Amino acid sequence: MSSFLIKAQNIGLQINQRQILDNINLSIQPGEILTLIGPNGSGKTSLVRVLLGLLKADQGEVQKKSNLIIGYVPQKLHIDATLPISVKRFLQMGIKSTAAEINRLASTLGVSELLKQPVQAVSGGEFQRVLLARALLRKPDLLVLDEPAQGVDINGQQQLYQLISNIRDEFSCGVLMVSHDLHLVMEATDQVLCLNTHICCTGHPEAVSKHPEYLKLFGASLEGIAVYTHQHDHSHDLSGDVVEHSHEHHQGCKHDH
Repeated sequence: MSSFLIKAQNIGLQINQRQILDNINLSIQPGEILTLIGPNGSGKTSLVRVLLGLLKADQGEVQKKSNLIIGYVPQKLHIDATLPISVKRFLQMGIKSTAAEINRLASTLGVSELLKQPVQAVSGGEFQRVLLARALLRKPDLLVLDEPAQGVDINGQQQLYQLISNIRDEFSCGVLMVSHDLHLVMEATDQVLCLNTHICCTGHPEAVSKHPEYLKLFGASLEGIAVYTHQHDHSHDLSGDVVEHSHEHHQGCKHDH
């Protein structure tokens, strides 16, 4: 019996007689981080919506693990500025969870100090952590993140992608992430699927970053930017604090830019 969490086969989608997705195949395994990349209008969000069952494909099928639980962090979420709702109440809405679970997860994601604040008052990076906390309260098998770093500054993006990698390790969930910044997500993903209506290329991020189809799509925007890789002698916990490895394995830090 296959171990996949979700699997798409031969997915095709047309909207207003325009081909949005063409013969898309992908599979996400437990504990795997798969990142969808592609230019604006390439079909990334439409593919995510098909996988989530929010949009019906014209052809192909989506298979899911039995009783699959999905935690979803949308690309954008507008909350009315006049709605009197705290971060804690926002986390509780529509999700069965105890106060202890919320407090523990808020501490893990570094948002404990925000719980009593109005949700409209938190920054972009803080709100992404709140959305992550809300998705994780569902205890998902699969975490789906649509452009999770949108509206977050460059340092916050790197921290967020590291956090997502740590979440995979801590919660043992698969992750499907949508991004257009391969040079930033490279360290936090196992497989990359480059999409532009069809699948242009797929594989390990380092291989995809050198693939002719990827370079044709992103070449102009990559001038002066090298793919970010990070080799280090320490790791980070879910709050972002450094956890040192033993001295005998000390290799120092190396950044290739």
